[in-house]
Amino acid sequence: MKIIKRVGVGLGVIALALIGLYYSGYGGDLAFRAFLAYSQPSSEFDVSTAVEEPDYSDAINWAALPGEEDPADLVPMGVVGAVQDEQTVDTFFIHPTGYMRSNTWTSSMDLNSGTEENTSWMMANQASAFNGCCNVYAPRYREATIVSYFGDTELRDEVLSFAYEDVRRAFTYFIEHYNQGKPFIIASHSQGTHHALRLLSEMVDASELRKRMVAAYLIGGIVLPATHDWLNSMANISACEDAQQLHCVVHWDTMADGAPTDLLGLPRPADSLCTNPLSWQVNEELVIAQKNSGAVFPEGTYNAAIGKGEDASTAQVFEALPAPSKQHTWAQCRDGWLYVQDQHGSGYDEAGLVDASGNYHMLDYSLFYMNIRNNAELRANRYLSLFGAATNE
Repeated sequence: MKIIKRVGVGLGVIALALIGLYYSGYGGDLAFRAFLAYSQPSSEFDVSTAVEEPDYSDAINWAALPGEEDPADLVPMGVVGAVQDEQTVDTFFIHPTGYMRSNTWTSSMDLNSGTEENTSWMMANQASAFNGCCNVYAPRYREATIVSYFGDTELRDEVLSFAYEDVRRAFTYFIEHYNQGKPFIIASHSQGTHHALRLLSEMVDASELRKRMVAAYLIGGIVLPATHDWLNSMANISACEDAQQLHCVVHWDTMADGAPTDLLGLPRPADSLCTNPLSWQVNEELVIAQKNSGAVFPEGTYNAAIGKGEDASTAQVFEALPAPSKQHTWAQCRDGWLYVQDQHGSGYDEAGLVDASGNYHMLDYSLFYMNIRNNAELRANRYLSLFGAATNE
């Protein structure tokens, strides 16, 4: 019998709950402001105080790199894997927030830290979904602290813009030195999705790169989701409307059936894109659980302590992913959210991944892991059958 590992609560549980309490009035504005006052870094955000920018010619600054052994290489039990560095399609994966502490506004890039351990958790449980079709590249970057999402939006955007510059430089290095003209997928989650949205707008949509982009899996945007307005601002890239469409975007945010539409008043654009990963269509039809190819329970423990304090590693080793759990849940898009079966009693609640408010941000990948994996392979193979392995057409 599999022993369920205790997984700490990330953005989906603590951060969203606190934001929800603030905007809804539950718990009181005063308590929330007291939390902000305590949790924010003691000094103003100043780019000159950040650690030195990562050099992406150095393999140490990649959380996943073909030819190196890393957690993005893991494959669920019973699933046939593929050899990294031998695929004809690449994936550029932008990881979500792992920096839950707030001693500084951006992460220290310390390899022996809870933040970097969280990045490894993301490689194992999210980025690995793309290793069946692709060579997986995932840069480490000076990410924004989770606390930057809690208060002033101008400050949040300033810190995110700083972190984005690392992502932009990493993507440029990836294209110029690693990709070698191959087709590629862009994939992301949470803060990574916030950076990916900008990356597509600024570097892909109006350039020749859009022709090589198989698809973009921009998952879990929450407060800054992919919206129809954003898609309408793009010259060439649109929403994926079926399982095989190319040069397009998929996006969803997962929520428990019966949770309130406004998620305790969480501010969010009303026109958020919702792609159903069980059908890969953009509509509000319920897709039955029989279409779920397999949820994959997360490996390892997420370091979730928020606020000031030691950013300590727990010396985890990410060794294996469990076998997929087929037909785990149905899914239905409603009002820009992806609703799923309530996960209480599923094991995910015991692992600390089920938020009391009904938000399943930490399960955006896990509940649909095999659907994501299979669809990435399907789109990659379709691209190759139409255009070949290396082309600008």
